[in-house]
Amino acid sequence: MVPSTPARGSVPEESLRRAVSVWGSYAWGYADVGADIYVALGLVVGAAMGAANVAFAFAGLVYVCIGLAYTELAAAYPVAGGGQFFVTRALGDFLGFVAGWAVLLDFTIDISLFAWFTIGYLSVTVPWLSQHHVWYFAAVLGVTAFLTTINVIGVRHSSRINEIVSGIDVVNETLILVAGFVLAWHPEILERTMRVHWPSTDNLLLGISLAIISFVGLESISQAAEETYRPSTVLPRTSLALILTILIFAIGYSNLVLGLPDVLSGGSSVPMYQFLGNSANNDKAVAVLVGFIPYLGALFKLYVPLLGAFLVMISSNSGVFGASRIAYAMGNSGLLPSAFKRTNPKTKTPVVSIIVFSSVAVVELFAAYFQGDQALNFLADLYAFGAALSYTLVFVALITLRFKDAKAPRPFRMPLNVPLKIGGLQGTVSIVSLLGLMGIGAILVFIIITHPIGRIAGPLWLASGLIGYAIYRRRKNRPVFGSLKRDWVRHHVETLTNAGELEMLDEYKAAEKIST
Repeated sequence: MVPSTPARGSVPEESLRRAVSVWGSYAWGYADVGADIYVALGLVVGAAMGAANVAFAFAGLVYVCIGLAYTELAAAYPVAGGGQFFVTRALGDFLGFVAGWAVLLDFTIDISLFAWFTIGYLSVTVPWLSQHHVWYFAAVLGVTAFLTTINVIGVRHSSRINEIVSGIDVVNETLILVAGFVLAWHPEILERTMRVHWPSTDNLLLGISLAIISFVGLESISQAAEETYRPSTVLPRTSLALILTILIFAIGYSNLVLGLPDVLSGGSSVPMYQFLGNSANNDKAVAVLVGFIPYLGALFKLYVPLLGAFLVMISSNSGVFGASRIAYAMGNSGLLPSAFKRTNPKTKTPVVSIIVFSSVAVVELFAAYFQGDQALNFLADLYAFGAALSYTLVFVALITLRFKDAKAPRPFRMPLNVPLKIGGLQGTVSIVSLLGLMGIGAILVFIIITHPIGRIAGPLWLASGLIGYAIYRRRKNRPVFGSLKRDWVRHHVETLTNAGELEMLDEYKAAEKIST
């Protein structure tokens, strides 16, 4: 029987409004991941040189595994919190906090990094911004303040922006690729660039670690699971569509750049990858790239910078959304103070979480600003570190939940499953999940090896969070390394009930022998 009273820390006291549709779910993910090519293209081709397509391909294969893992978990556990919730459910409060804090780093960097690139793309149309660094930075802060405000107002408002701009950009990025390959791309140039400009091992590893930036953001779909209609049906469809879309764009754009003719820069001819990867162009690489496409380049130059700025801005918006929902979930789970789970009675948005972590993003912006020419590298290093750490824990959580919570209905499963019995628990392990775990683990090692800022600032962020976590748990007389007692069965029943997933609910009750 389901107990009549909730166990300690088991059931959320606050709830979020279900206002995200099928297209809205895809748009949330695309707003975050789709914009990443605008941000990562210049950084990756500048680092990986003639092997930029290899870097994107390696990170892309890992991304496919990550995407499939999130699809399975989000469809089975349609709650806010994403990776943080999955890890808490599987591995306990301490590692759940580590995962959540790592993702919070990612989403706050998402806010700051993408706000920065918003103005970078806008500066193509308004060159005055690039010439006045103080006003450039003030505009970045203005973008952050604007997005914080619309998220406080409510998810319907911010989601509407995502849906419109994402739809336009899917068409536009496809048009750019087709035009580029038909009108300007040469396979012999691709072969020559890869052969003559193959990078050193360190540069290749650096490129791979930066390429993962192109695929960060699928978490946004699972973040919105508690605000999505019929999530077990919607999330697998939108996640798989998003995985395919972004993989095509990342592989397509990297091969396009390597196969374009050299350009004249500073009185000499340089490869296109080198031109896009230099510090003058890497914050607006796509907008610069389109100008070299014959016939249509002049047209692209008129609107691509503005469209890129809008898309990157809504990716920053997804950072505001994602950070606030993670903090909301961590407040519900007793991993952060209860203030973070409070929602506005009218808008049903976690206002405290939105304001606090948008403020953290502002602090990161100031820290980046004082890095001078290394500002983007500073933010990118932290972004890659947070993503790799959180994704590693998510894979471990998925494998663990296949045994610890084998009775939970999974409308989607990662492929290539092998039945096993571990510690007396019967379950299955997906070979794809093991490959994904090894792949993201390798990228985490690459980041530590090749990112001097990331290997210092990333662990410092984690250490500061753990210190605060320990103080908070001690003051509340809660275990630091242990977990609160939770009735996960009751929690899952209520989750499926609130999501309207009645078939999954009946299946779960039958497996757990719960009477109606």
